[in-house]
Amino acid sequence: MVELLSERVSRIAPSATFAVKAKANALKAKGVDVLSFGLGEPDFDTPQHIKDAAKKALDEGFTKYTAAAGIPELREGIASKMKEQNSVECSAANIIVSNGAKHSLHNIFQAMLNPGDEVIILSPYWVSYLEQIKLSEGKPIIVDCDEQFQPIPDKIREAITDNTKMIVVNSPNNPTGAVFPKASLKAVADIALENDVYILSDECYENFVYGGAEHHSVASLSPEIAEKTITVNAFSKTFAMTGWRVGYAVAPEPLVKAMSSLQGQTTSNVNSIAQKAVIAALEGSLDDVKNMAKAFDERRKFAVDAFNSIDGVKCNKPEGAFYLFPYVDGLYTEKVKGSSAFCDFLLEEAHVALVPGVAFGLDSCVRFSCASSLESIEKGLKQIKEATKAL
Repeated sequence: MVELLSERVSRIAPSATFAVKAKANALKAKGVDVLSFGLGEPDFDTPQHIKDAAKKALDEGFTKYTAAAGIPELREGIASKMKEQNSVECSAANIIVSNGAKHSLHNIFQAMLNPGDEVIILSPYWVSYLEQIKLSEGKPIIVDCDEQFQPIPDKIREAITDNTKMIVVNSPNNPTGAVFPKASLKAVADIALENDVYILSDECYENFVYGGAEHHSVASLSPEIAEKTITVNAFSKTFAMTGWRVGYAVAPEPLVKAMSSLQGQTTSNVNSIAQKAVIAALEGSLDDVKNMAKAFDERRKFAVDAFNSIDGVKCNKPEGAFYLFPYVDGLYTEKVKGSSAFCDFLLEEAHVALVPGVAFGLDSCVRFSCASSLESIEKGLKQIKEATKAL
């Protein structure tokens, strides 16, 4: 009998974050008031000037195909942004615009990896890295961070083999909120240079840093490091544009050309209207972004204190993004053992949806998104605290 599905796609695990959303929605359909802290989606509207630019593009009939890699003025705008905000020298030829950062990552892995190529991922990690690497027939190599979720250079160095192709760095980090200091990034980059491997730097949360922390683009560390770095970013989080689906990669020109060919044979260009909208995002004020960051910071502080007030929970104070990644294994029992069971318990007993840490490589933790109102966060954490008294 001919198999319906390919072996390649059969190896992919479903998204843990969307699985949590599906469970929460099923309870909501039964009339249960569920507070969801699972998805990483800002609870703010897209700024008005960005929406106005999209309306203008529609009115002007900008509704046709564009170049697969993105319209020239957008690629030039991103190159200017990288120079001014990230201290990274590049040109439009180094930029490709894709359907969100996730699509950029997919294109990178597809364009760079041969069967058996190894990719070092620092754990905890964003869920899609692992699956996309496997889909591209690469081999994920997991390297643990320390208890504060910071990289351990010696462990990375030990994981390098003749088959290593790249190291994935994500700062500010999803799921932990950790921000890697410049010295740590330099240590990882030096390892890459010593071993002639590439760095893939995911910087989607660059505008959300708190408490004096600073974001540093890996490619800004030196011209030599820049040559070995592929930077991925998006407009989704920064400008509350998750549904607009616009991300980009900054890479050596040969890789951009290869990714453009790949994209040209799959999705073609990003939505034309969305491209005009993100030009307005690049050219406009960052006041809305700063207001979002201020709100996330307030929520972060409250939620960290609330988690640490629960017996059996230890929560680091994240310096970036809008997630907490508390250690909850002090609450595990014989019946509620592991982060998946713990999240199921909270959903049933507290009517609160979180994402199990096992999906991110660390079963002793859960991910809590602060992309909800402070009122919802206060209510949700109160319900969590009450429910966990039974454990």
